[in-house]
Amino acid sequence: MEKQNERMRVGEGRISGAISIFLGSLSLLGILCFKFPEQLTTPDFREVYTADMVEKLMYGVIIATFLFALVSMLLSKSRKKAVIGIILGALTIVMGGFNVQGGPVEKVSWSIGLDWLLLDLFIMALLFVPIELAFPKNKLQSKFHNEWKTDLIYFGISHLAIQFFGVITKKPAVAFFGWMNLESVHEWVSGLPFLVELFLALLVTDIFQYWAHRIFHSHHYLWRFHSVHHSTQNMDWLAGSRTHFIDIFFTRSMSYIPLYVLGFSSLTFNAYIVFIAVHAVLIHANTSINFGFLKYIFTTPQYHHWHHCEEPEHYGKNFAVVFPFIDKIFGTYHLPGNKWPKGTGLVDASFPKGFGRQLVFPFKKNPFNNDLLPEEKSER
Repeated sequence: MEKQNERMRVGEGRISGAISIFLGSLSLLGILCFKFPEQLTTPDFREVYTADMVEKLMYGVIIATFLFALVSMLLSKSRKKAVIGIILGALTIVMGGFNVQGGPVEKVSWSIGLDWLLLDLFIMALLFVPIELAFPKNKLQSKFHNEWKTDLIYFGISHLAIQFFGVITKKPAVAFFGWMNLESVHEWVSGLPFLVELFLALLVTDIFQYWAHRIFHSHHYLWRFHSVHHSTQNMDWLAGSRTHFIDIFFTRSMSYIPLYVLGFSSLTFNAYIVFIAVHAVLIHANTSINFGFLKYIFTTPQYHHWHHCEEPEHYGKNFAVVFPFIDKIFGTYHLPGNKWPKGTGLVDASFPKGFGRQLVFPFKKNPFNNDLLPEEKSER
C-alpha cells in the first residue's frame, strides 16, 4: 500500500485499484458464507435476505471488481492492485459466485456472523466513504492514514462477535431477572406500534449506556480500557469500532439486558442493532455535515467529536449515544454552536500501535503519564 498518510488522487488509478481489491475480497468471503452457512452466518440475520437477493448482489460486486481493476490498469503505472482484484474476482467465480445456491441451514451450537460483517462493511463503505470525500471535516486526512488497518481489524472483530455478545448476555439476563414476572410489561411493550417500540428501545438502552459509558470514564482501572477507544487521532467511519473487548462486552451488555428483560420483539431488537451500527459509524465519521436542528435531537459527528476532543478543559462531556437531552439532564452536555474541537485523541497518553498490542496493554500498564481521570483533568 502507499505511504499511509499520502492522499490518493483521482486519475492515478490507485483509488480504483483499492476499490477492486475491496470488492473482490467481499465477494470471495461472501461465497464462503454460502459454502459453509452453518458456521459462517448468523441464524437470525439469514431471515433478512434470500439467496436470490445475494446472487444479484454478488453478480454486481464481481462485475464491479473487474471494471475497477480495468480502470486501474489503464490509469496506473503499477498494475499490482488490479491484478490482485482480478485474482480475487476469478476465485469467486470459480467457487460459484455467479450461481449462489441457497437452501435450508441446519442449526448448530455456534456460528460466526461473517454475513453480517460483510454486508455491514459493504453498506457502510458505500454510504460513508463518498460522504467523507465530498464533505470532509479534516480535509488533509487520508483514507489510508496510519491507523486505518488497526481500525479495520477492530471493525471485523466487533462485528464477528455480535452474536456471541447477544448469546452470553441473554442467558444471564433471563437467569437473573426472570423472577421479576414482567409478563404484563412484555405484553404492553409487544403491543406498541413498531416505531414507538423502537423509540422506547433506543431511549431505554441509551440511558443504560450513558451510565455505563460514564462509569468507564470515572473509574481509574476501567478508563484504561475505554481510553483505547479515545486513542484514535483520525476520526472517520472506521474509528468508532476501535473498542477494547472489555469495554464492548460491558457496554453491549448494558444495552442488550434491558431489551431482553423488558420483552422487546425480535424485529425491534434487530432494527435496534442496524440503527446503532449505522449511527455509531456516522457520529465518528470525518464529515463536516452539521444536520441543522436535528443535531439537538440526535447525536451527530460534531457532538461526538467533542466527546473525543483532545482539549482537557472539555473532557467528560457528551456521553449519550443517541439522545443529547440525556446529557442535558445529567449536566454533561457540550455543543458550542457550530464550533468543532481543535483535534481528537489523548495528548497525555502513550499507546502501542496495532490491535494485538492494544488488546493486552491496558492489563499491563497505565497508558497515561499521570493517574488523573478525564474529569479530573478538566477541573484543573
